[in-house]
This record gives sequence, C-alpha cells and structure tokens, in this order.
Amino acid sequence: MSDARGVLWHHFHSLEQQKDTATLGMWIFLVTEILFFGGLFAVYVVYRTAYPEAWMDGSHTLDVAVGAVNTAVLIGSSLTMAMAVHAAQLGRRGGLVVFLLATILLGGAFLGIKGVEYHHKWEENLIPGPGFDFHGQGKGHVQLFFALYFAMTGMHALHMVIGLGLLLNLVRQGLRGRFGVDYNTPVEMVGLYWHFVDIVWIFLFPLLYLIGRH
Repeated sequence: MSDARGVLWHHFHSLEQQKDTATLGMWIFLVTEILFFGGLFAVYVVYRTAYPEAWMDGSHTLDVAVGAVNTAVLIGSSLTMAMAVHAAQLGRRGGLVVFLLATILLGGAFLGIKGVEYHHKWEENLIPGPGFDFHGQGKGHVQLFFALYFAMTGMHALHMVIGLGLLLNLVRQGLRGRFGVDYNTPVEMVGLYWHFVDIVWIFLFPLLYLIGRH
C-alpha cells in the first residue's frame, strides 16, 4: 500500500497517530475485559476456599487429556495469529490469509472439542439445574463448581466466537489487498484480542482441570 488513501480517518494526521490511538483503545478495552474475568476468578477463589473437597470432586470429573489437547490447540492458534500479524507487517498478502485461516481452523477445533466436552457433561447429568445428579458427598457444592465451570468456560467460548468473526472479516479484507506494510492496524488489534483470549484459557485450564491432581 503506497499511501493512506482509504484507510486514514479524517480526524487523524497520520497512520502512525491512528495506529497509536487504536492500540491505546484496544488496551483500555482489554483492561475492562480483565476486570470482567477478574470478577469470575474472584468468585472462584472464594468458593474454592470455602469448599475445597467439593471443588476437587467436581474437577476430577473433567477430562484432563481433553483440556490439555484444547490448550495445545489454542497455543497453536496464538502462534498462527502472531505469524499472520508478521505477514501483514511485511505486506505478504498470501501469508496473511493462510495464517488467518489456520487460526480460524484451530479456533474452530477448540470450540468443537469444547462442544463435545459439554455434551458429555449433559449425558452425565452434570449440568447445573433440577436434573443435576452427582454421586457423592457435597452435591450442592459440586453443582456450584459446575455453575462456575460453565460460566467461565462459556464466556471464554463466547469471546472465541467473537474472535472468529473478527478473523473472518480480516480474511475478507486481506483477500482484497487492504493490508500492507503501511497499514495493518486491524490485524494487530485483533491479534491482541486473540492473544488475550488465549491467556484467559491458560489460567482456566489449571484452575478447573488440575485441582488436587498429582
């Protein structure tokens, strides 16, 4: 891209100023997201401290291997997203599109695996509500664990779906040659968002799946 026509908003003096503003705005948004997930983590800490045995019993019904595979898939998607940003910065349209598609594929695989995991919990009657059935002590407290499990992983999955929509939009624009050496801000901003979502899962995996395991 040789000039700023079509990508520089009228209230900015240069692409550099526009990018700096977008970056600041994205980091402010991510701080609000940290506060949101931080509230869920705070609730988790309070109830795990209050009911450690129930939290351990609930955690041990989760499949660690499935969680580990999904963790690896999501880490892989962070790598492909970073490569997409790098390709955009170098003006390599083909590489950008390929790495964006790879990120979408990995993100979709993560959601597919999570969907299968949710289905298993449905079959085991471990969905919080009238039909919840846990064979062990502290049923009510274990149900609270699963309420938080579905709330935390469900919100994470929602953020993943939003991220996939953003990535698809980047692919569309990338195919049209909208991004280049001079202008690649949207790719970098979506990359920041995607890495944030991945980091959230890095915390969720040990907190939910690895409780009391040796």
